[in-house]
Amino acid sequence: MAPDHGGGLRAAASAWGRPPADWLDLSTGISPWSWPVPAIPTPVWQRLPEPDGLPDIARTWAGAPEQAGCLPVPGTQAVIQRLPHCLPPSRVGVPHPGYAEHAHCWRQAGHHVIPLPHDSVAPPLETLDVLVWINPNNPTGRRTPAGRLAAWHRQLAARSGLLVVDEAFIDTEPVASLATLTGSEGLLVLRSLGKFFGLAGLRAGLVFGPRALCARLDAELGPWAVSHPARWVMARALADRPWQVAQRYRLAGAAQRLADCLAHHGLPPAGGTGLFQYCPHPRAATLHGALAARGILTRHFAEPSALRFGLPGQSHDWRRLEAALRAASPDREGGEPLHHVDGPRGDC
Repeated sequence: MAPDHGGGLRAAASAWGRPPADWLDLSTGISPWSWPVPAIPTPVWQRLPEPDGLPDIARTWAGAPEQAGCLPVPGTQAVIQRLPHCLPPSRVGVPHPGYAEHAHCWRQAGHHVIPLPHDSVAPPLETLDVLVWINPNNPTGRRTPAGRLAAWHRQLAARSGLLVVDEAFIDTEPVASLATLTGSEGLLVLRSLGKFFGLAGLRAGLVFGPRALCARLDAELGPWAVSHPARWVMARALADRPWQVAQRYRLAGAAQRLADCLAHHGLPPAGGTGLFQYCPHPRAATLHGALAARGILTRHFAEPSALRFGLPGQSHDWRRLEAALRAASPDREGGEPLHHVDGPRGDC
């Protein structure tokens, strides 16, 4: 069975009988503020992609060395699907909980997948051929220090193993990225323009790693995998450092506001990033449904029982979330209280 994902707005609209336009979708972890895409020149739409300097721009942006392979890709999901087909049958460690497509795609390609605790500090590297790690973890927000990941890479590379680091949510704290260490054997880093840049619909990502492995991935994806308009936008978004600095500042403030809001309503986050907050709760399914009935779509996880909340964007979205959390709390409906708050409630 294919994994479930956030962002299923039309399915939620059908299930709850509420039109898509009447929802606040907090299920994806995509920034509500997108990089402002300028008008794309007509010739960009008319010509197939050609060498354009994008890999060099991307290396500079990520701090990757010149010798590192750099492959623009149509979203890192495409890499997650095709990478397992580039390697022989392997024992692959994958964090749990974690982005479920990793385990699913390695398993579908015939590899032996070994679930590992997402907060592991000493995975059994001697038993693995490949270790996939998500940093920060999605959905828990757990961070693994770069030094620890670098040590894992060295141990795996010494046995011709591979460390794959999914950094889809790293851009709010890019100094933690392992892209600076790519180029040597045994390390592959995935980066995305969907989350931090708010460009999920563009389907744009990057892979940094050994040149030979990047070439195999390129062959798996086929010619012109990333459209000319997507490459044009990627090059300009990656080069726009002032916007990136402002975006980090804006996301940090919004993330703290969201964490405070959720804690105020009895859902103290156990982890998170600048783009989402992760809230374990034994009655997460009940709260997910109660919020959905009020047009707030969250990401529900059954095992362990938890909700993930993305960021509201506009002032009225914050007010709507506050009102829905207040109304949906089970202590107002005869259920087990989610919170005990002294004094008046403040706005999110």
